[in-house]
Amino acid sequence: FPMAATDPQVLALAAQITESTEQDIPLLLLKLKGILSSPSLGCEESKKIKQDMYDYGLTQYCLLVLKRDHSQLRGAWATAAQLAEILSHCCVGLEVKEDPEEFSKKFLPSAVDSLLVLGKRLQARYIRAIKDKEKQDFLHWFQIVTDAICWLFGGHIQLAACVLQNDRFLQLLITDDVETAIIMMSVLHNILRINSSVLLQVEEKILHSVLDELVYKLSSTTNPAVGSAATKLLLLVAKFCKQLVQLFTAHYKGLKELLSEQWAGKGFDRELNQLLDLLCLEESNGKGEMQKQHQAACIVQAAWRGFQTRRRLKKLPQAVITLQRRFRAKREQELQHLTKQKEDEALKLQMQLQRQRAMRLFHERQLAFLEVVHASQVNKYMEEMEEKSALTIQRFWRGYRARRIFHQQKQSLKEYKAAVIIQRAACKFLEKRRRRRPLSPWKEPKGLTDEQRLALQQKVDDYIKLHPASQMSEETSKELHMQAQAKLAQFLLRSRLDQRAAQRREALLAQVNTDVELLMNAPGLAETTEKDLGAFMSRSIPVATKARQTHNTMLKYTRWPWWKKLGDEFMEDDVIPDDAINTELETLFIGGRK
Repeated sequence: FPMAATDPQVLALAAQITESTEQDIPLLLLKLKGILSSPSLGCEESKKIKQDMYDYGLTQYCLLVLKRDHSQLRGAWATAAQLAEILSHCCVGLEVKEDPEEFSKKFLPSAVDSLLVLGKRLQARYIRAIKDKEKQDFLHWFQIVTDAICWLFGGHIQLAACVLQNDRFLQLLITDDVETAIIMMSVLHNILRINSSVLLQVEEKILHSVLDELVYKLSSTTNPAVGSAATKLLLLVAKFCKQLVQLFTAHYKGLKELLSEQWAGKGFDRELNQLLDLLCLEESNGKGEMQKQHQAACIVQAAWRGFQTRRRLKKLPQAVITLQRRFRAKREQELQHLTKQKEDEALKLQMQLQRQRAMRLFHERQLAFLEVVHASQVNKYMEEMEEKSALTIQRFWRGYRARRIFHQQKQSLKEYKAAVIIQRAACKFLEKRRRRRPLSPWKEPKGLTDEQRLALQQKVDDYIKLHPASQMSEETSKELHMQAQAKLAQFLLRSRLDQRAAQRREALLAQVNTDVELLMNAPGLAETTEKDLGAFMSRSIPVATKARQTHNTMLKYTRWPWWKKLGDEFMEDDVIPDDAINTELETLFIGGRK
């Protein structure tokens, strides 16, 4: 830092910027505008403050901030436009004492390039904007940047040629937008007013490009403001550079007719007449056969360019619609990608925070438990925790390995299932076809020939000789036959008895089911009527007598004292056990029993 006396405001601001983050630096640099616009500053004091700003690197900071992505700044484009204005005011009137060559040949051209880049981006945003408020804001910021450029090359005249030779200046000038085109032509007007010979210092290609654009604007638009600005520029070029009038008449043969027919009576007739007079004067000095041929060629070229222009203008709306649609689709895709990326980052951050919180709680619980556990049990507890941790890790690893193996075998499993399905379908198809196949007609087997019959008889005889049959007497055979007949009769008798027993069991089961249904559907004792009693009374006199006797016996049994019910020895002969009662009556329901 310089050792001379420094303005305290500049010194304090430099200290703040040194200690601040990159996001806060642009807003801090905006304070330079208040320092430069202080009404108490004189000419010498202003130069001294600008020198201090450059020495402390504040001016360089402004240039570095302008080279960044302007949409990421705080305040976005408004901050960038104000910094451009501050940078131009800091550079104008600044006399660098140490290394002035670097300042004039490196720093100032870099500043011009940064301002032109900012102007190009603002122009693009202004053209793409839809809302009126956005268009007005971008146009205002674009005007501030162009004023800063004009102020910069107004204080340093050598920058006029640098601005004109920059490719971005020509890109800004070549536009179909009316407002920004008028502003850029005013910048070109200031360049020619400050340095009238600058067009002769630039390359011929750049000169032709600028003049072609001015003539094109005269031929392709009907806006009086654009026509007036272009006409005044051509007049200024013709006045300051007499040799360029020959270029007008040689390369733009139809310019005179274009000006007189299309732009007469549009509100700038004085400048238009002066330009026409200069063109007529130049044409009268160099008329000849060659000029007529060139004029005819220029007319053809102008007609062809007019045809191309009209055709391009007809296709322009559709092209603009297509371009806008693709741009909106691309912008929507970018927004979706950014949204998804932000959501993924937020999810990742949330998962990380959850893991950290869970780990912190685990450590807190572990520390709290260690405080409670006796010192002799700490090692045992740590071993148990290590064993549990190892089991958890092993369980997760086995699960991961099983899932990986399953995914690897998933394709083979799918192929196996597909093969099984195909095989099943093929088997069903073959089975159906086999069933549908008609039976072949029966064919009588072929008889044996004499030779075959003799050979077969010989084999039978040989077998009988090798395996002779056992001899059995007639009495033994009859006895064996009688035993077989007896066993057969016994089997038939047993089968008949078993059949009758099965029929009796089925009848009893049917009767039991019927009685159960009657009892389940029977009403309560309070709701019973005489009609309901008929369903439970038997018409058989022996059955009714036996049921009455059993009922009386049970009533008598219930009135016995407890000591008579302790064993079978205390029962009377007329008392019938429950099993006997159930066996005899089988389907009879004993009321009051559980």
